[in-house]
Amino acid sequence: MKKVGGAARGAAQEQTTGERRTRTRVARSILNHGPSTAAALAERLGLTQAAVRRHLDALVAENMVEPREQRVYGSRGRGRPAKVFALTDCGRDAFDQAYDQLAADALRWIAQSAGGGADGQAAVSAFARARVAAQAERYRAIVDAAAPEDRTRALARALSADGYAATASAAPPQLRAGGAPGPAGEQLCQHHCPVAHTAEQFPQLCEAEAEVFSTLLGTHVQRLATIAHGDGVCTTFVPRSHQPPAQPGTPGSARTADPAPAPPVQAPPKAARARHATQTSESPATSGTSGRNPA
Repeated sequence: MKKVGGAARGAAQEQTTGERRTRTRVARSILNHGPSTAAALAERLGLTQAAVRRHLDALVAENMVEPREQRVYGSRGRGRPAKVFALTDCGRDAFDQAYDQLAADALRWIAQSAGGGADGQAAVSAFARARVAAQAERYRAIVDAAAPEDRTRALARALSADGYAATASAAPPQLRAGGAPGPAGEQLCQHHCPVAHTAEQFPQLCEAEAEVFSTLLGTHVQRLATIAHGDGVCTTFVPRSHQPPAQPGTPGSARTADPAPAPPVQAPPKAARARHATQTSESPATSGTSGRNPA
């Protein structure tokens, strides 16, 4: 029975891998040839139109491609024009592009044009804040419309719409020094970062993003991990600011305004151990919104 079960699982995994490879072929064909109909894709890939449409439905659900009305030039025949499928920005980010290098070169030029050194880094920081300001304005209406306890999840949905594959969940409980319970909070996780390679060289991009999260959610946040620094996911701790404050004179009330301690980071074991000492050595009051990202 174990051998049969193992064989079944292996077959299922192999089928899933095959499906993913075919789906990638469909997306790459659109990348190479531009917006395409299901019939054109089937002909190029040697698949049936039914199989192509099944993969296209999955890619649309993943926000990798989107259906559009085909443009018709010249005289138009009877009936509706065929529907074509084009890559979304998220779909393009899934393939190797030179945009990361272009962005890094542009930021390097900004730093050098400002004189380099501290002035150059300040110029890059100013650019990073200006870049996320427009993004923040788009998110503000979504976040403000949500109830206070739902705002982190609303921000996660807005980020996911922009290709960050974000989720929000309750943070694991954490104890203060001496065993006193720390304030509750949530973890905002971004499982994809479109600018991760550029942010490796310019952490100001991560810092500006954390500042925006703090502004939108109306509370300090603590960046615990970033993909740009080798972690598996960008993780931000958001304390629950909507909780009722402790009454004066009760134990721990003098420290209710302290920033929340960091819950466990969902990062690779080596990265988590390497960063744990850095996080615990910093006082939350001095770590600011950017967490452990360098200035």
